[in-house]
Amino acid sequence: MIIVTTPDITPDALDRLIEHVEAAGLRTHVSRGAHRTIVGCIGDDAALGEHGLTHLEGVERVLPVLKPYKRASREFSVGDTAVRLGDARDTVIGGRALVVMAGPCSVEGRAMLHTTAQAVQAAGARVLRGGAFKPRTSPYAFQGMGSDGLALLAEVRAATGMPVVTEVMDPRHVDMVAAHADILQIGARNMQNFALLSEVGRVQRPVLLKRGLSATITELLMAAEYVMAQGNGDVILCERGIRTYETATRNTLDVAAIPVLKRETHLPVIVDPSHAGGRAELVTPLAMAAVAAGADGLIVEVHPDPAHALSDGEQSLEPGAFAAMMAAVARVAEAVGRGVGSELGSELGSELGSELGSELGSELGSEHGAATAATRGAW
Repeated sequence: MIIVTTPDITPDALDRLIEHVEAAGLRTHVSRGAHRTIVGCIGDDAALGEHGLTHLEGVERVLPVLKPYKRASREFSVGDTAVRLGDARDTVIGGRALVVMAGPCSVEGRAMLHTTAQAVQAAGARVLRGGAFKPRTSPYAFQGMGSDGLALLAEVRAATGMPVVTEVMDPRHVDMVAAHADILQIGARNMQNFALLSEVGRVQRPVLLKRGLSATITELLMAAEYVMAQGNGDVILCERGIRTYETATRNTLDVAAIPVLKRETHLPVIVDPSHAGGRAELVTPLAMAAVAAGADGLIVEVHPDPAHALSDGEQSLEPGAFAAMMAAVARVAEAVGRGVGSELGSELGSELGSELGSELGSELGSEHGAATAATRGAW
């Protein structure tokens, strides 16, 4: 249930109210707004009942919560949740400005990661994405660089100042990944790995939770509830497409999920157009659609040489195409009253593409060759 307090409730009256609820065996979650304070009650509220609370000082009304998710429900918070990132806490997901996360599907080496980070940052991305541990359908495919990849992500974060998001797949790795990353990503395949969800909730690091391939919106919010039940309220939801009968795209982007989630929860919502479409030419139109539907941000795969990427090259944008996407997204954002990190002209696209192509040359070739050899060694 939710207790809505009167505007003039005193701190002492609020403390007594919380003590009364917790004495009945319930946990409380307090959300303070400009004019109202809401006390969420989690547990069996039969012992309290509505009539057992309305007589208390400072209680205006008591509302039942019929949804299975409590902390994630919109009723449980006075306003929208804004997740702050980085050492300076100046990157905010859930505010007026859109936040774009961009980078390679997999960390493949130092040169490619540094160059990609510089390119996406110049185009307006605020967060660097990159996989150190990769869940792959085939056990013989490139699985990521592991702890070495985490070290490279931390190195690039120090050089650029960009917060880092990377996936954690195993509860035993949570502390190690949290030591190197600003956001812990839970991939679609692990959305209902409840032990992992509880563990990332424990470490108090922002969590990017991707919707499962066949998960309903309620199941996504219940997965968020697992994280929040451990006391971590900094959860970012990600719509990345769901599996349908359609085979023309890798997945089907559920655009309708964005406004539905905005209605159901106070948590920020971002979209992954790369995994939704599965092809580079679909990323920009899907990103534009996501922003038009109300998304708070995007997470996009970018690689300096997609044709030779060790994973997801077919859906990765080269830096020039990413800059052009950012310009297109900025125009949509302006139309719906939002801002974006950097509104660069589309002419930056061709400039970045040609400069990066000549700059990387031999460095990428040697790094890619070594990583490919290690992958083939698994055979």
